[in-house]
Amino acid sequence: MSRGRSLLVAVVAALVAVAIGIILSYTIHWFPAQASTQSKNTDRFYHVLVIASIPIFVLVTTVVLYCVWQFRMKPGEELKDGPPIHGNTRLEVFWTALPTVLLLGLIGYSFVVLHDNEKRPAREIQVGVYGQQFAWSYEYPRSVTGGRPLVSNQLVIPKGESVEFNIHSRDVIHAFWIPAFRIQEDAVPGITTHWRATPDKLGTYPVVCNLLCGLGHSLMRSKVHVVSGPAFRAWLSAQSGAGAGAASTTTAGSAG
Repeated sequence: MSRGRSLLVAVVAALVAVAIGIILSYTIHWFPAQASTQSKNTDRFYHVLVIASIPIFVLVTTVVLYCVWQFRMKPGEELKDGPPIHGNTRLEVFWTALPTVLLLGLIGYSFVVLHDNEKRPAREIQVGVYGQQFAWSYEYPRSVTGGRPLVSNQLVIPKGESVEFNIHSRDVIHAFWIPAFRIQEDAVPGITTHWRATPDKLGTYPVVCNLLCGLGHSLMRSKVHVVSGPAFRAWLSAQSGAGAGAASTTTAGSAG
């Protein structure tokens, strides 16, 4: 096969491989359901990274395979040296400048996504998150309950409202991760960390500790329940009433 024809075959094969790779990246569902506005931004950023990475991977692989195919050593040439080739300054400038521009562009876009995900809205509720071996607990402050703070082993949040999670650890380092929200933050002893999410899809989604925190790490799971605004307020009222009733019963028993 002539050099020109073999080069054409390599180019066509590379374009087909790029197309197949990008199509597969959209066809295969790599992630769990999207349940927050941040998850959409994160998944979009993932696809941008894939679209940028696949052509580079295919280009490098194609060049390597093409060189093996066309310039492989033939029997009897084991001791020969390749012909001396002077460097191509234009090519060197090109393959230095292009990755630099590409990386700066991706870094800039990642900053935009992170800034958008972390943007503080005008209205936001606060939820305290406490990790300990091997369970999660949650605290709703007065600003949310309208009365006494509420501590619960259930995480219930309203759809459409931004939630800032204030994350604590009572023992070792954990990682508070809600896959459907695409956001994770470490729970570090002695430090309060934060992240926010705006749930936009009703449902129940897993909460996972994503750092090995001990023998019971695999059991350190919980769930987040995304409910409507009225359902969230009704849940708060029911929890507060149950807590007040338990407190009253305890007080009466002590007095008796």
